[in-house]
Amino acid sequence: MNPLGYVRATTVEEAAEAFAAHPGARYLGGGTNLVDLMKLGVEEPSCLVDVNRLPLDEVEELPDGSLRVGALVRNSDLAAHPLVRDRYPVLSQALLAGASGQLRNAATTGGNLLQRTRCQYFQDLSKPCNKREPGTGCGAREGVHRDHAVLGWSDQCIATHPSDMAVALAALDARVELHGEQGARSVPAAAFHRLPGDRPQQDTEIRPGELITGVLLPGAAAGLPSAYRKARDRASYAFALASVAVVLRVSDGTVEHAGIAFGALAHRPWRAARAEEALLGGPATAAAFEQAVDRELAAARPLRDNGYKVPLARALAVDVLTRLAAADGA
Repeated sequence: MNPLGYVRATTVEEAAEAFAAHPGARYLGGGTNLVDLMKLGVEEPSCLVDVNRLPLDEVEELPDGSLRVGALVRNSDLAAHPLVRDRYPVLSQALLAGASGQLRNAATTGGNLLQRTRCQYFQDLSKPCNKREPGTGCGAREGVHRDHAVLGWSDQCIATHPSDMAVALAALDARVELHGEQGARSVPAAAFHRLPGDRPQQDTEIRPGELITGVLLPGAAAGLPSAYRKARDRASYAFALASVAVVLRVSDGTVEHAGIAFGALAHRPWRAARAEEALLGGPATAAAFEQAVDRELAAARPLRDNGYKVPLARALAVDVLTRLAAADGA
């Protein structure tokens, strides 16, 4: 048994102070990922700062029509929330596509964003992994990498981010709200996670000691047609091989807004900026959708065993775009 400190915080400030006072501490919410990594020996925190009693478990409607989702809102509650289901169906669908019902009952909004890759080399202490132990190499690069990245990877790391929810948040132009020693700030959800570069051990742009306090869903995206589609090896409780979240507004056959993000293709949810740019102001047709998605996926660099991800992601994206355009009266 390894000695482990434990602090139960009751305010955001108390949580931040406890974290700063214990080098090597970790915040504990639902624990659905952290506890698993502790069992494997991948995570060895000196102290757990329990944040479950913080007042961050509500979904609040703001005057401008946006929604603030507390970091401790459970995934099952968020997926079922009437305002989320009505205004942001892509988010509800993404949450329901992830994990099992039991895990969704425990997992939190903040924890979902902070979950770490499911790469088997990262989770196995006997294997080399630059993310777990910088400088040891990437075992997946020449090993088993069927599930790994085709976009944005580096020689240091080819892992993918596992969250479904984060992909929907990226497409929605959501923002992640944070609190740390320097006060409160927010960052775009699409920029919250990092590409690996030469620092694969750093998953996000979160600063040391910062705590996710919530997620802001913009009022501008409320009510727009949106959908999430996920391909996986089995029908449930499986991580994506490829996924796509789309937010689309079409008027008189012309694309007025497009938010597109891919999942399971990169170290972070991949915001498809090239595809969005190609679609904006153009016709909402299957041919236009195909050309735009092809423009985005031209940057893909498949590895030996995961080239299938490119046509799979293309088919998912074109299908979702076509269906949403048809439903929006294009």
